[in-house]
Amino acid sequence: MTTQRFSVSALLPGVALTFALALAARFGSSEITSILMDGKASPVSPVLLGIVFGILWRHFIGLGSNAGQGVQWTLTTILRIGIALVGLRLTLSGLASVGPAAFAVVVACITTALVVSKVIGRLLGLSSVMQALLAVGSAVCGCTAIVATSPAIRARPVETGAAVTCVVLIGSLGMLTYPWLAAAVLHERTLAVGIFLGSAIHDTSQVVGASLIYAQQFGSPEVVGYASATKLFRNLSIIILVPLMSWSTRPRMQSASSEPVACRQALVPQFVIWFVVFVLVRTLGDELVTTNTQAQQTWLQAVSAAQVMSDLLMTCGMTAVGLTVSLTQLHQVGFRPICAAVIIAAATATCSLGIMSAFG
Repeated sequence: MTTQRFSVSALLPGVALTFALALAARFGSSEITSILMDGKASPVSPVLLGIVFGILWRHFIGLGSNAGQGVQWTLTTILRIGIALVGLRLTLSGLASVGPAAFAVVVACITTALVVSKVIGRLLGLSSVMQALLAVGSAVCGCTAIVATSPAIRARPVETGAAVTCVVLIGSLGMLTYPWLAAAVLHERTLAVGIFLGSAIHDTSQVVGASLIYAQQFGSPEVVGYASATKLFRNLSIIILVPLMSWSTRPRMQSASSEPVACRQALVPQFVIWFVVFVLVRTLGDELVTTNTQAQQTWLQAVSAAQVMSDLLMTCGMTAVGLTVSLTQLHQVGFRPICAAVIIAAATATCSLGIMSAFG
């Protein structure tokens, strides 16, 4: 598995642009709070502003040829570091409290996405490959699932590109709207909100963005950890789904014997491993400092500082997401895949929200 190397000079313009827009978003949110809300919770979170600033910059000013690499590096490396640090918000006991409910909801949502994609795909005349890509992209982990599944089912580049575009655009819409939907339906049930956001939104970055928006809007930072843990269960489900999709599209296959290794490499990125490591660090740290008041205060200050850093890095990463969103790609995909993707996403979100409303 090859990795792409960038020089500092190539990365600097894009990274500087992303950080500048992220800082402008944090400043804008702070100013709105002080002017309009008299110090209360801001009606516009820094993450939401960062995404909007990124989209506006891309469409009205443009990235330029020298900023693309830095923006992409921020979207991958910087965002993943921020996501990994989210692990410090959870302990093993906290992760265990999320696990049973999250697992049940994730299984129900994945089943819903697979069934709906098959039915709607046939009604709209989509190929079995496109049905599979939209299903895993909506149900599992967005672009990562599509990229991991494409080689195993011999997807054509045009099919992969169309599926990725649908997932990015529709997942971004969910990222911007689901936090308010969760607040309206689930109210202040933070565990239910976290599981809903973690199970209903497509890509990992979009889940993090939505949970951060909710946390910043409604003062519930623990939602970020709950949503991230739920998303972890979804990511791991691709171990089963890739062979399933390979089998379901076997008429298109010539030989899949070498694909499972590549898919496993794409499945468990390092930031997921580090997320679990930081959960263990938080658990051990909390246990070791319980008998020492001074050590406990120092430890909590360190954890708080890491969480502030995590929020900043993820705000930068989500700003980079905004800089990569291209609404003009809708014209290139066509009506049928977008229509199918919208229906699959709506069915998955309805399934998750219905379960959490009834049993959350």
